[in-house]
Formats: sequence, structure tokens, C-alpha cells
Amino acid sequence: MSSIFLRIYGGLLFTLVLVAVLCGLALTIINGVRLQDFRESTARGTFRVMSLELASVPEKSWPGKLELWENRLGIRLSVVPAADENLGSQTARQLQAGRVLVRGGDSGQFEVFSSINEASILRGTIDDINEQLATGTATIVRDWLSSIPPARRILVLADRTNDLFGYPVKVLDHYPGVFSQRQRGLLEQGMSLALFNQAGHAMNIYTRLPDTGKIVVLGPVAMLNPYPFKLLGTIGLFILASISIAIYVLVRGLERRLSKLERAARRLARGDLDARVKIHGGDSVGQLAAAFNNMASYIQRLLSIQKEMIRGVSHELRTPVARIRFGLEMVEDAQSADERSGYIKGIDGDIEELDKLVDEILTYAKLEEGVPDIRFQRLDVDSIVARVTEEHQRQKSSVVVEHVPCRTLEARRRIDVEERYIHRAIQNLVSNACRYADSTVQVRFSAGHDTCRVDVEDDGPGIPEEQRERVFTAFARLDDSRTRSSGGYGLGLSIVRRIMHWHNGKAMVGVSDKLGGARFSLVWPRRQRGR
Repeated sequence: MSSIFLRIYGGLLFTLVLVAVLCGLALTIINGVRLQDFRESTARGTFRVMSLELASVPEKSWPGKLELWENRLGIRLSVVPAADENLGSQTARQLQAGRVLVRGGDSGQFEVFSSINEASILRGTIDDINEQLATGTATIVRDWLSSIPPARRILVLADRTNDLFGYPVKVLDHYPGVFSQRQRGLLEQGMSLALFNQAGHAMNIYTRLPDTGKIVVLGPVAMLNPYPFKLLGTIGLFILASISIAIYVLVRGLERRLSKLERAARRLARGDLDARVKIHGGDSVGQLAAAFNNMASYIQRLLSIQKEMIRGVSHELRTPVARIRFGLEMVEDAQSADERSGYIKGIDGDIEELDKLVDEILTYAKLEEGVPDIRFQRLDVDSIVARVTEEHQRQKSSVVVEHVPCRTLEARRRIDVEERYIHRAIQNLVSNACRYADSTVQVRFSAGHDTCRVDVEDDGPGIPEEQRERVFTAFARLDDSRTRSSGGYGLGLSIVRRIMHWHNGKAMVGVSDKLGGARFSLVWPRRQRGR
């Protein structure tokens, strides 16, 4: 048991390590996606404005504009054909749809692409997002707005801000209160300023329109704050520790429950057949405990039956063996051939009786052990009943055995049965009824929607209610003297009950309403599971 839990704990440790590694990989991927999205959102406005500017002027003026922008932004710019094979067809389609795309690693240099027209694409190579790039962007936006008539600027910004920029862009009529006198002077000189908020998590970029004196504000542009490994590692370790403690508590409880099961199994192995485990619940351990208790009860029942059979067999064998021994002594003392022949005939009868007893014992033992070889077939049970009654009628007994025909359709009379065993069960009931009946035994078969039934009734004295369950016990007879006045060995009805058990049915005894004697009934499903 301890080795099992060592493997469990080892598996849990491996799982926790694997979870930690996967969390680290997930964190790296998430930070990479966030960085890519940040780069694209911050570069989108700059490159879309430059693409619009290039699209509105002749191509011969592009080199001069690219050089001017390179100086302002501190990046390298170039124009590449839209049919460039290095871009790929999917990238080209996204660019033509108006997207600004970013390519590059998690750190260091990366490239930005924006479509100018159907034939040309603007490409920029950026080493890092810095203050020069921010202020240069503000200057480019200022120049672009200056080219638009003042009356239309607000309308253009309202219509195209979300389309062009990944951050807010607005025009103010006056200086914000955050500016110092020196900063105002820089703005009036045509420079652009980038200011961080107090927390340092976002940046606003300011520039002044020369013709109107209004202030253009780009932002706030949120700065990328990658999730720190130390902080997330600490949180992850706390979560893993909490999960580990919870799992340990659960496994510890599981260990205690399995230990109870182990102790009960050891008691059973030492011969304590009353060993049971008290574990409740519908989980796997509870089901295992229920299965163990059922197994222990079954073993206890089998050993009880074995002891009972040993006692019963020893008693049942004693009488015919004694008669055979007595017959052999009488044969030795016989005075004539006829007398000797009579004794031999008696010995032969005792041997036949002994053979029948052995057959009954073997049949009962076979039905009690594990799962006997039962092969269900769909047969007309009423014809089996008719065959049994015909066999008893041929014996020319003083008791009349009547078969009451079944009136249901033939299709309904066809039931899943093991022919050999069901024939034996009905035969045992009819033989038992003939043994105690005064003159008449009736046998009838009936079939309902889900179950079928065989009733064997006689006009004998019946069975007292307090004795009805006892008649199905092996080697039990109602007469305490265990005489053979009525014949039998006390195994026939036990065999019937076991046959019904393997047919998923039951054998019952009651009072016959028609004949007044006993009525034995067999009830089992019309269709067996798995067929």
C-alpha cells in the first residue's frame, strides 16, 4: 500500500513541476503576444499617416519625404513592391485591407509594414520604441493636420481617428495645466513633447499647430508592462502550494480509507470471514469497499455451503452405503440362488440411488461455483413444460400430471433460457409435487410483457408458511427424522433456486388456489441482459 502512495505522490510532484513549466511557457507566449499587439497599435498611426502622405504625392517626391521622416523618427524607411515574395500572399492581403503589420522577435529590431497603394508598401525598420519615435510621430501628425483646412480638421479626426490610430488623438484650444513655462516655449518653437503620467504607465505626446496655435494631443499611449516572472512565479508557487496542500488532504483521506480496506482484506486472508469494511460513498473507493464486502459475503456463503454439503453428503451417503454393506453380508449368508438374486437386486437399487445422489450433488455444486456454463437460447418454454409432463406421465405414477396449455402467441412463448437447466428446474418441481400430491399435479406456463412464469401446483397437504423458505435449503426436508418415506435428498429445490439465480429470476412457494396444496412458481425475465 505504501508503494502505491509513493507512486501517487511522485505523480503529483511530476504534475506540479509540469504545471509550473507550462505556466512559464504560457507566460512567455502571453508576453510575446502582448508585445506584438503593443508594437502594432503604437506604430499603426505613424505608418498610416505616412502612407496617406505618400499616396497623395507623386512617387518622385517619395525619397525626400522618406529621408525627412527618417531623421525625425530615428528609423530606417523604404518602399517595397506589393508583389514582394518575402511578404507572402496572406500578409499582402492583410496590408491591402488597411492593416499595419509588425514582424520581429521579442526584443531588438523589428519591421513595420503599411500599404501605400496596390503596387507599393511602406516598410520601416525600428530598433526600439523610444521618445524620438514618439515626438517624431507627433510632428508627422502635426504636418498632416496642417495640410488639412482648419474647418475640416475636427471632422477628419472624428471620422478617422479609430481607423488610423491605436490611441486617442484630440485637438485642444489651450495649453494643459501640466506644462511649465519652458515646455510651452518649446512647443511654440515647433518642437513636440512626450510626457509620462505620474504612475509612468502611459505617455501623452503634445505638438502645436502653427497656423491656429491649438495643441494636438496623442494619447494616452499605454506603455507595455510585461508580466514579471518573479511576481507571477510567486503567485504561481502560492497557487501550486495551495493545490498541493488540497491534494495532500484529499490523498491523505483516500489513504486512510484504503488502509481500512487493506486491514479488512488482511483479516479475511487470516480466516476471519466476518471481516467487512465500513466505507460509504459513491466514489471509486466506496464502490471498491462495496465490491469487497460483496466478495467477502460470497466467500462466506460458499464456505458455509461447503460445510453444509460436507455434513449433508456424509449423512446422505451413510444410509445407502450401510444398506449395501448389509446386502453384501446377506449375500454371503444366502441359502439359495433366488435369495441371493434378491439381495443383489437390492444392492443394485442402492447403487442406483447412490448414483442419483452423486448426480444431484455435482449439479448443485456446479450451480454454486462461480458462473456455470450457461448459454441462453430463445426457445418455446411451453413446449419444454409439455415435454416434462409427458415424461412423468410415462412413468405410470398414481398421480396425474396435467399440462395446462399456454394461450399466448408463439412469439411471446419464446424466452431466453438455458434449455438443459430450465428443463431440470421444471422437472424437479414436478417430481417434488408428485411426491406429496394426493392425485393431481398441474403445470402451466404464462408470459407477460417483460417476465414469464411457470407454476407447478398439487393437491397435497401444502407447506406451512414458516417452512416455505427452508424448503430451498440444501439437504433440508420438512420431516425432522429425515426419513425417505417421501424420497428425495433435499437438493432438488436448492438446485431449482440456483437455476433461477443464474436466469436472473426467483423461485417462490405459496398456496394453490385451484388444488389447495402447494404452488411452486418460477419467475424470470423474457430477455436476458447482453442478448
